[in-house]
Amino acid sequence: MAEENEVEAVAEPSTMEKIKEKLHLEGSSSDSDDEKITKSSPAVAVDSAKAKIYRLFGREKPVHSVLGGGKPADVFLWRDKKVSAQLLGGATAVWVLFELMEYNLLTLVCHGLILSLAIMFLWSNATTFIKKSPPAIPEVSLPEDLAKNIAVSLCYEINRSIAVLRNIALGRDLKNFLAVIVGLLVLSNIGDCCSFLTLSYLAFVTLHTVPVLYEKYEGKVDAFAEKAEAEFKKHYAVIHAKYLSKIPKGPLKDKKLL
Repeated sequence: MAEENEVEAVAEPSTMEKIKEKLHLEGSSSDSDDEKITKSSPAVAVDSAKAKIYRLFGREKPVHSVLGGGKPADVFLWRDKKVSAQLLGGATAVWVLFELMEYNLLTLVCHGLILSLAIMFLWSNATTFIKKSPPAIPEVSLPEDLAKNIAVSLCYEINRSIAVLRNIALGRDLKNFLAVIVGLLVLSNIGDCCSFLTLSYLAFVTLHTVPVLYEKYEGKVDAFAEKAEAEFKKHYAVIHAKYLSKIPKGPLKDKKLL
């Protein structure tokens, strides 16, 4: 009997020790899981915060990538200040020459060619008398690949614009229809106030000023645009509920060309 009591006394502590070890392992595993959660939670929070940040026009890429990257984007964002200043100064000089001074394009081209040909002709003939080598006039030709790429790009943009206008004309997107109508009205009013050259110059100046200013004040502009979009959606919902939803719509089917 004494031996059995001793065996039971030895067996009880061993089972208690096993239970304690099991509880200790569970506690340590739970602690490690909590540490993993706490360590991963900042990264998850950062990702969720980035996903919630509003970007103008749903932009997901940087402004430099949206503009196409490379040299053109560097010029528009004034990364290469010398080239950007030269282009903007040249465009301003052309606008002043043709718009303010009312110089004719054909007259300017003819006068420029007359002056250039006269100088080169006299210089080439004068070299025979002063015994110097004639001026080296380089051969200039338009690359065939460049002309094909320009034509293909222009054709693609024209076809895409025609497809967008067709979808709008078929009544598939009311928002785009209203946006296009408002845009065309604004352009027509601008066309009454200024010439095509002035409009082109304004577009050129806008490309050289708006992107760089937006990149500099990106956070403030996005916050303002988010508020403006929310207000627009609110007013559009009211107009749609009162008027647009009551417009009868018939079934639209694309006509197949035989």
